[in-house]
Amino acid sequence: MKDEDEDDGGTVAERLEAEFRRLTRAERQLAASLLENYPVSGLRAITAVARDAGVSTPTVARLVQKLGYPGFGAFQEALRRELAARIQNPLDKLGAHGPAATETRPLERIAKAAVTNMRQTLARTDHDAFEEACRLLADPARRILTVGGRFTGTLAGYLARHLQVTRPGVTDLGGDPNLWPQALLDLEAGDILVVFDIRRYQRRLGRLAEAAAAEGAHVILFTDQWGSPISAIAGHRFHARIEAPSAWDSGIALMLLVEAVIARVQELVGEDAVARIDRLEALFRDTRTFGRED
Repeated sequence: MKDEDEDDGGTVAERLEAEFRRLTRAERQLAASLLENYPVSGLRAITAVARDAGVSTPTVARLVQKLGYPGFGAFQEALRRELAARIQNPLDKLGAHGPAATETRPLERIAKAAVTNMRQTLARTDHDAFEEACRLLADPARRILTVGGRFTGTLAGYLARHLQVTRPGVTDLGGDPNLWPQALLDLEAGDILVVFDIRRYQRRLGRLAEAAAAEGAHVILFTDQWGSPISAIAGHRFHARIEAPSAWDSGIALMLLVEAVIARVQELVGEDAVARIDRLEALFRDTRTFGRED
């Protein structure tokens, strides 16, 4: 279920993220308001959107045009399409992609979609924001918690396992929400919660992010092109393309971002990471973790 405006310029959320640093103060205020209850906040009358953000109606019109839409109507139509896409379930996706299933061989079809997703994700990622997030994650004074949803929990665990090798103070919260509250007990201002949340966004992840932010944690969000509701409280947000010609969404572009984070954090930690890896390898040898038993 691809939309022309997504292919050409990205979703509204992606466009807001891409333009944010170049907006005026009033336009940034409006952008923050739109992202706070995205995409519903942009579906009201233009005067109501302006009033909610505390800006003028002409400011709304200017921002819409800066985002690449010819008018407020086209802007809202894009939001309506996004709203429909956000709530798609596997059966909806199966119906949407079913007819195309016989056009090419399955491996080629999935590979083509994966390459497109990675290319579009890379093109729309704010590299300055990426560097800022990696520097936060490389700071040993900050504890890191990672968490994900039904399928993205594996990505959260993958990131945590690698960061644990690189630096201390990293914990993956796992998939049992009953164990999450005690993990927040030791959270201090400046610590980091890394959240993975894609469509059909999980409310429990949103509640966890809100609780962590209330404790002063910095939230880093990895989400899809439409944007998790957690975007409203995240200090850094990264959108990955996830659509695939199947009943399921693709995690390849998200994994691309995760792999890039792992590599960059290790570079930033530098010699401390090398020393830590060396100690870990010694432990592997002593415990005979790998290789044959003698």
